[in-house]
Order: sequence, then C-alpha cells, then structure tokens
Amino acid sequence: MKNLRFFALLFCILNILSYSNVMAIEEANYEVVEKNSIYEIRKYSDRLAVETITDNQNSSFRKLFNYISGNNKTNEKIKMTTPVTRIEKEGRMTMQFYLPQKFNQNNTPDPKRSDVEIINIEGGYFAVLRYSGRSSDKNFIKHKDILSNELNKNNVSIKSSPIMATYNSPFTLPPFRRNEVMFKISF
Repeated sequence: MKNLRFFALLFCILNILSYSNVMAIEEANYEVVEKNSIYEIRKYSDRLAVETITDNQNSSFRKLFNYISGNNKTNEKIKMTTPVTRIEKEGRMTMQFYLPQKFNQNNTPDPKRSDVEIINIEGGYFAVLRYSGRSSDKNFIKHKDILSNELNKNNVSIKSSPIMATYNSPFTLPPFRRNEVMFKISF
C-alpha cells in the first residue's frame, strides 16, 4: 500500500512538473480585448506555422515534430511552441505547429517533405473557450457547441471552422491540461 501511494504521489509530482515546463514554452501572442463568463475575445497578429494534412493525428504530429527536430532543408532544430492546432480547410483536417517569433518568411527553413508546408496564419479576432480534460474529439465537440451557441446568442459572426488548440504533453494529467476551442470572428 505504501508503494502504491508513493508511485501515485510521484506520478502527480511529475505531471505538475511537466505542466510547469510546458507553460515555459513560447506561446502565440495575443491580447484579450473582451471577456465574459464563458469565453474571451483575443486579437492575434499574423504568425508563421508549419502545417500538414492530418491523415491521422499521430502521423501528422510526427511529421511536424520531425520538421522542428531538424528534418528540414537546413537541418535546424526549432523550439516547440504552443498551441498545437487542428482546423478543417477545404474539407480536410490540418494540424499546425506555430513557429517561434524569431522566424519570418526569409529565415524559416523549408521543409524536406512535400506534405509539410510553411504557412502564414492571418491575424484577427478569435473567440476562445478554454477547457481542461482530454483533447478528445468528443470533449472538443462538446465545447465547440457551447462556444458556438454563446456566439450565436450574442450575435457574433463566426468566420472560420472551429479550431482545436492543445497546450500540454500527453503525459499531463487531464485536470491540468489546457485545451481551447476557437473561432475566427467579426469584431
């Protein structure tokens, strides 16, 4: 029984430490311009990302992770940033890693793979609902529906497909995870 409690405590401590380490990673910059009890409206600037079509979530993550791990034309390692996003574009799901702010169109390494590309994500206003728990499709759809209903009630015009944003490693305990659903909006 003592061993079980020890391992449970150790597991919790490691998860808290991993949560703290993830929070030290560079995050896409934004300004909160409005907030209510359900969601907030953020203003983002344009930002660069590396993107791939999601055949399945694991292979897409691996393609993007390989890119930032040096599998690019200059073999440059790039620090991981948050969030990792997924969005439907033209009927296909895509996954994106944002690039650190030091990168621009002139100094970003080109991908070696033809199914990985560097894109500019246009800034603007986004309505965002933060939630914890697993980053499952079921949890995402539940929160997407909450946000969509609130935006409709408040007569806020949605301009994009829903965006799933995840911030933590898969080793972070679900209650400590930061997930978000986002819509680009007219504001």
